[in-house]
Amino acid sequence: MPKMSGKVVLITGAARGIGAETARHLARRGAQLSLVGLEPDELRAVAAELGDGHTWFEADVTDPDSISAAVEHTVAELGGIDVVIANAGIAPFGTVRDHDTRAFTKTIDVNLNGVFHTAKAALPHVIDRRGYVLVVSSLSAFAPVGGMAAYTASKAGAEALASALHSEVAHLGVAVGSAHPSWIDTDLVRDASADLASFRRMRKLLPWPMHATTSVEKCARAFADGVERRARRIYVPRAIMLMHWIRNVPASRLVGRLMLPSLRRIVPQMEREVADLGRSFSARNDRIQSGRH
Repeated sequence: MPKMSGKVVLITGAARGIGAETARHLARRGAQLSLVGLEPDELRAVAAELGDGHTWFEADVTDPDSISAAVEHTVAELGGIDVVIANAGIAPFGTVRDHDTRAFTKTIDVNLNGVFHTAKAALPHVIDRRGYVLVVSSLSAFAPVGGMAAYTASKAGAEALASALHSEVAHLGVAVGSAHPSWIDTDLVRDASADLASFRRMRKLLPWPMHATTSVEKCARAFADGVERRARRIYVPRAIMLMHWIRNVPASRLVGRLMLPSLRRIVPQMEREVADLGRSFSARNDRIQSGRH
Protein backbone atom coordinates (compact mmCIF):
# COMPACT_ATOMS: atom_id res chain seq x y z
CA MET A 1 0.00 0.00 0.00
CA PRO A 2 1.39 3.48 -0.87
CA LYS A 3 2.72 5.42 2.13
CA MET A 4 0.27 8.28 1.50
CA SER A 5 -2.81 6.09 1.13
CA GLY A 6 -5.64 7.57 3.20
CA LYS A 7 -3.47 10.41 4.55
CA VAL A 8 -5.17 13.82 4.70
CA VAL A 9 -3.01 16.64 3.37
CA LEU A 10 -3.92 20.34 3.64
CA ILE A 11 -2.08 22.63 1.20
CA THR A 12 -2.25 26.42 1.22
CA GLY A 13 -1.68 28.32 -2.01
CA ALA A 14 -3.15 25.30 -3.78
CA ALA A 15 -5.03 27.01 -6.61
CA ARG A 16 -2.16 26.90 -9.10
CA GLY A 17 1.57 26.35 -9.55
CA ILE A 18 3.55 24.28 -7.06
CA GLY A 19 0.61 23.87 -4.66
CA ALA A 20 -1.78 22.50 -7.26
CA GLU A 21 0.84 20.23 -8.86
CA THR A 22 1.93 18.86 -5.48
CA ALA A 23 -1.72 18.07 -4.77
CA ARG A 24 -1.92 16.10 -8.02
CA HIS A 25 1.18 14.06 -7.15
CA LEU A 26 -0.03 13.30 -3.63
CA ALA A 27 -3.52 12.38 -4.85
CA ARG A 28 -1.99 9.86 -7.25
CA ARG A 29 -0.20 8.35 -4.24
CA GLY A 30 -3.48 7.85 -2.40
CA ALA A 31 -3.70 10.99 -0.26
CA GLN A 32 -6.88 12.96 0.36
CA LEU A 33 -6.35 16.64 -0.35
CA SER A 34 -7.73 19.80 1.17
CA LEU A 35 -6.94 22.69 -1.17
CA VAL A 36 -6.83 26.12 0.47
CA GLY A 37 -6.30 29.51 -1.18
CA LEU A 38 -7.74 32.77 -2.43
CA GLU A 39 -9.00 31.72 -5.88
CA PRO A 40 -12.21 29.71 -5.48
CA ASP A 41 -12.75 28.95 -9.17
CA GLU A 42 -9.25 27.53 -9.55
CA LEU A 43 -9.48 25.60 -6.27
CA ARG A 44 -12.79 24.11 -7.32
CA ALA A 45 -11.35 23.09 -10.69
CA VAL A 46 -8.29 21.40 -9.19
CA ALA A 47 -10.43 19.54 -6.63
CA ALA A 48 -12.75 18.35 -9.41
CA GLU A 49 -9.74 17.19 -11.42
CA LEU A 50 -8.48 15.16 -8.45
CA GLY A 51 -11.83 13.35 -8.18
CA ASP A 52 -13.88 12.17 -5.24
CA GLY A 53 -12.52 12.26 -1.70
CA HIS A 54 -10.96 15.71 -1.88
CA THR A 55 -12.14 19.12 -0.73
CA TRP A 56 -11.30 22.82 -1.00
CA PHE A 57 -11.85 25.97 1.01
CA GLU A 58 -11.35 29.64 0.20
CA ALA A 59 -9.19 31.18 2.94
CA ASP A 60 -6.65 33.90 3.59
CA VAL A 61 -3.53 32.74 5.47
CA THR A 62 -3.00 36.25 6.88
CA ASP A 63 -6.31 35.99 8.75
CA PRO A 64 -6.14 33.54 11.69
CA ASP A 65 -9.92 33.07 11.77
CA SER A 66 -10.01 32.36 8.03
CA ILE A 67 -7.29 29.70 8.09
CA SER A 68 -8.76 28.17 11.27
CA ALA A 69 -12.08 27.83 9.45
CA ALA A 70 -10.31 26.07 6.58
CA VAL A 71 -8.70 23.65 9.02
CA GLU A 72 -12.03 22.89 10.72
CA HIS A 73 -13.70 22.43 7.33
CA THR A 74 -10.97 19.94 6.40
CA VAL A 75 -11.42 17.96 9.60
CA ALA A 76 -15.20 17.93 9.19
CA GLU A 77 -14.97 16.77 5.58
CA LEU A 78 -12.01 14.38 5.72
CA GLY A 79 -11.82 13.34 9.38
CA GLY A 80 -8.49 14.85 10.43
CA ILE A 81 -5.16 16.17 9.14
CA ASP A 82 -1.97 14.14 8.75
CA VAL A 83 0.10 16.66 6.79
CA VAL A 84 -0.02 20.43 6.37
CA ILE A 85 1.99 22.17 3.63
CA ALA A 86 2.34 25.91 4.22
CA ASN A 87 2.92 26.83 0.59
CA ALA A 88 1.11 30.16 0.08
CA GLY A 89 3.52 32.89 -0.90
CA ILE A 90 4.00 36.13 -2.82
CA ALA A 91 7.04 38.01 -4.13
CA PRO A 92 7.13 41.77 -4.67
CA PHE A 93 9.52 43.82 -6.77
CA GLY A 94 11.83 46.51 -5.46
CA THR A 95 14.90 47.44 -3.45
CA VAL A 96 14.76 48.48 0.20
CA ARG A 97 15.51 52.09 -0.74
CA ASP A 98 12.52 52.39 -3.07
CA HIS A 99 10.24 49.62 -1.80
CA ASP A 100 6.54 50.24 -1.34
CA THR A 101 6.07 49.87 2.42
CA ARG A 102 2.68 48.20 2.12
CA ALA A 103 4.04 45.62 -0.33
CA PHE A 104 6.94 44.80 1.99
CA THR A 105 4.61 44.40 4.97
CA LYS A 106 2.16 42.33 2.92
CA THR A 107 4.94 39.95 1.88
CA ILE A 108 5.97 39.34 5.49
CA ASP A 109 2.32 38.87 6.41
CA VAL A 110 1.70 36.20 3.75
CA ASN A 111 5.06 34.41 3.65
CA LEU A 112 5.91 34.41 7.37
CA ASN A 113 2.84 35.25 9.43
CA GLY A 114 0.78 33.07 7.10
CA VAL A 115 3.02 30.10 7.88
CA PHE A 116 2.56 30.74 11.60
CA HIS A 117 -1.24 30.99 11.33
CA THR A 118 -1.42 27.84 9.18
CA ALA A 119 0.82 25.75 11.43
CA LYS A 120 -0.84 26.94 14.65
CA ALA A 121 -4.35 26.20 13.37
CA ALA A 122 -3.46 22.73 12.07
CA LEU A 123 -1.09 21.58 14.83
CA PRO A 124 -3.67 20.09 17.24
CA HIS A 125 -4.90 17.79 14.47
CA VAL A 126 -1.42 17.01 13.14
CA ILE A 127 -0.28 16.15 16.69
CA ASP A 128 -3.26 13.80 17.07
CA ARG A 129 -1.96 11.82 14.09
CA ARG A 130 1.77 12.26 14.78
CA GLY A 131 1.95 13.88 11.38
CA TYR A 132 4.16 16.21 9.36
CA VAL A 133 4.41 19.94 8.71
CA LEU A 134 6.18 21.22 5.58
CA VAL A 135 7.05 24.92 5.41
CA VAL A 136 7.84 26.15 1.90
CA SER A 137 10.82 28.46 2.24
CA SER A 138 13.22 29.16 -0.64
CA LEU A 139 16.80 29.10 -1.86
CA SER A 140 16.74 32.84 -1.08
CA ALA A 141 16.57 32.03 2.65
CA PHE A 142 20.31 31.34 2.52
CA ALA A 143 21.31 33.00 -0.78
CA PRO A 144 19.92 36.56 -0.74
CA VAL A 145 19.60 38.42 -4.04
CA GLY A 146 19.40 42.19 -4.39
CA GLY A 147 15.98 43.52 -5.33
CA MET A 148 14.24 40.70 -3.42
CA ALA A 149 14.72 41.88 0.18
CA ALA A 150 11.09 41.41 1.23
CA TYR A 151 10.91 37.90 -0.22
CA THR A 152 14.32 36.93 1.19
CA ALA A 153 13.51 38.22 4.66
CA SER A 154 10.16 36.44 4.74
CA LYS A 155 11.57 33.13 3.50
CA ALA A 156 14.54 33.25 5.89
CA GLY A 157 12.02 33.83 8.67
CA ALA A 158 9.92 30.91 7.45
CA GLU A 159 12.96 28.62 7.52
CA ALA A 160 13.80 29.74 11.08
CA LEU A 161 10.19 29.23 12.15
CA ALA A 162 10.25 25.69 10.75
CA SER A 163 13.47 24.92 12.63
CA ALA A 164 12.05 26.25 15.90
CA LEU A 165 8.82 24.32 15.41
CA HIS A 166 10.81 21.16 14.68
CA SER A 167 12.44 21.38 18.11
CA GLU A 168 9.10 22.10 19.80
CA VAL A 169 7.07 19.17 18.49
CA ALA A 170 9.58 16.38 17.84
CA HIS A 171 8.83 14.85 21.26
CA LEU A 172 5.16 14.68 20.24
CA GLY A 173 5.96 12.51 17.24
CA VAL A 174 5.48 15.33 14.72
CA ALA A 175 8.08 15.92 12.01
CA VAL A 176 8.71 19.37 10.53
CA GLY A 177 10.54 20.17 7.32
CA SER A 178 11.36 23.16 5.16
CA ALA A 179 11.47 23.18 1.36
CA HIS A 180 13.99 25.28 -0.54
CA PRO A 181 13.19 25.57 -4.23
CA SER A 182 15.31 27.70 -6.52
CA TRP A 183 13.77 29.25 -9.65
CA ILE A 184 10.65 27.24 -10.51
CA ASP A 185 8.81 27.79 -13.79
CA THR A 186 5.72 29.28 -12.14
CA ASP A 187 3.51 32.26 -12.91
CA LEU A 188 5.40 34.21 -10.24
CA VAL A 189 8.82 33.73 -11.89
CA ARG A 190 7.53 34.16 -15.45
CA ASP A 191 5.70 37.36 -14.53
CA ALA A 192 8.80 38.84 -12.88
CA SER A 193 10.88 37.98 -15.93
CA ALA A 194 8.30 39.56 -18.24
CA ASP A 195 8.01 42.72 -16.15
CA LEU A 196 11.68 43.40 -15.39
CA ALA A 197 14.64 43.14 -17.77
CA SER A 198 16.89 43.74 -14.75
CA PHE A 199 15.48 40.62 -13.09
CA ARG A 200 16.46 38.57 -16.15
CA ARG A 201 19.96 40.07 -16.15
CA MET A 202 20.49 39.45 -12.45
CA ARG A 203 19.48 35.81 -12.76
CA LYS A 204 22.03 35.28 -15.53
CA LEU A 205 24.80 36.57 -13.26
CA LEU A 206 24.10 34.01 -10.55
CA PRO A 207 26.48 31.01 -10.42
CA TRP A 208 25.34 27.43 -10.83
CA PRO A 209 23.19 26.05 -9.27
CA MET A 210 21.55 29.35 -8.29
CA HIS A 211 20.45 30.26 -11.82
CA ALA A 212 18.91 26.90 -12.75
CA THR A 213 15.19 26.74 -13.60
CA THR A 214 13.17 23.66 -12.61
CA SER A 215 9.76 22.68 -13.94
CA VAL A 216 6.75 22.82 -11.66
CA GLU A 217 6.25 19.09 -12.22
CA LYS A 218 9.75 18.20 -10.98
CA CYS A 219 9.40 20.51 -8.01
CA ALA A 220 6.05 19.01 -7.05
CA ARG A 221 7.43 15.49 -7.34
CA ALA A 222 10.30 16.45 -5.01
CA PHE A 223 7.79 17.91 -2.54
CA ALA A 224 5.65 14.76 -2.66
CA ASP A 225 8.72 12.55 -2.15
CA GLY A 226 9.73 14.72 0.79
CA VAL A 227 6.29 14.48 2.36
CA GLU A 228 6.39 10.68 2.05
CA ARG A 229 9.69 10.43 3.90
CA ARG A 230 8.86 13.27 6.33
CA ALA A 231 12.00 15.07 5.18
CA ARG A 232 13.74 17.64 7.36
CA ARG A 233 14.77 19.59 4.25
CA ILE A 234 13.80 19.45 0.60
CA TYR A 235 16.05 21.05 -2.02
CA VAL A 236 14.87 21.74 -5.57
CA PRO A 237 17.01 21.02 -7.50
CA ARG A 238 19.02 18.77 -5.19
CA ALA A 239 22.22 20.71 -5.96
CA ILE A 240 20.76 23.59 -3.92
CA MET A 241 21.84 21.56 -0.88
CA LEU A 242 25.36 22.83 -1.61
CA MET A 243 24.20 26.44 -1.15
CA HIS A 244 22.71 25.55 2.21
CA TRP A 245 26.03 24.29 3.51
CA ILE A 246 27.99 27.26 2.14
CA ARG A 247 25.25 29.78 2.88
CA ASN A 248 27.66 32.45 4.10
CA VAL A 249 29.54 32.59 0.79
CA PRO A 250 26.99 34.71 -1.17
CA ALA A 251 27.24 37.39 1.55
CA SER A 252 31.03 37.25 1.71
CA ARG A 253 33.28 40.22 0.95
CA LEU A 254 34.86 38.43 -2.02
CA VAL A 255 31.54 37.70 -3.72
CA GLY A 256 30.40 41.23 -2.94
CA ARG A 257 33.43 42.65 -4.74
CA LEU A 258 32.93 40.39 -7.74
CA MET A 259 29.24 41.36 -8.04
CA LEU A 260 29.64 45.09 -7.41
CA PRO A 261 30.34 46.23 -11.00
CA SER A 262 27.23 44.45 -12.29
CA LEU A 263 25.06 45.53 -9.37
CA ARG A 264 25.99 49.17 -9.98
CA ARG A 265 24.19 48.86 -13.32
CA ILE A 266 21.41 46.42 -12.52
CA VAL A 267 20.07 47.78 -9.22
CA PRO A 268 19.38 51.31 -10.53
CA GLN A 269 17.82 49.73 -13.62
CA MET A 270 15.53 47.64 -11.45
CA GLU A 271 14.51 50.67 -9.40
CA ARG A 272 13.60 52.57 -12.59
CA GLU A 273 11.66 49.62 -14.00
CA VAL A 274 9.63 49.10 -10.82
CA ALA A 275 8.85 52.82 -10.68
CA ASP A 276 7.70 52.72 -14.31
CA LEU A 277 5.47 49.70 -13.61
CA GLY A 278 3.62 51.61 -10.90
CA ARG A 279 3.08 48.44 -8.85
CA SER A 280 5.10 46.19 -6.56
CA PHE A 281 3.63 42.81 -7.52
CA SER A 282 3.00 41.09 -10.84
CA ALA A 283 -0.26 42.06 -12.50
CA ARG A 284 -1.81 38.68 -11.66
CA ASN A 285 -0.77 38.75 -8.01
CA ASP A 286 -1.88 42.36 -7.71
CA ARG A 287 -5.38 41.36 -8.87
CA ILE A 288 -5.58 38.42 -6.45
CA GLN A 289 -4.44 40.44 -3.43
CA SER A 290 -6.50 43.55 -4.19
CA GLY A 291 -9.55 41.37 -4.75
CA ARG A 292 -9.31 40.05 -1.20
CA HIS A 293 -8.46 43.21 0.77
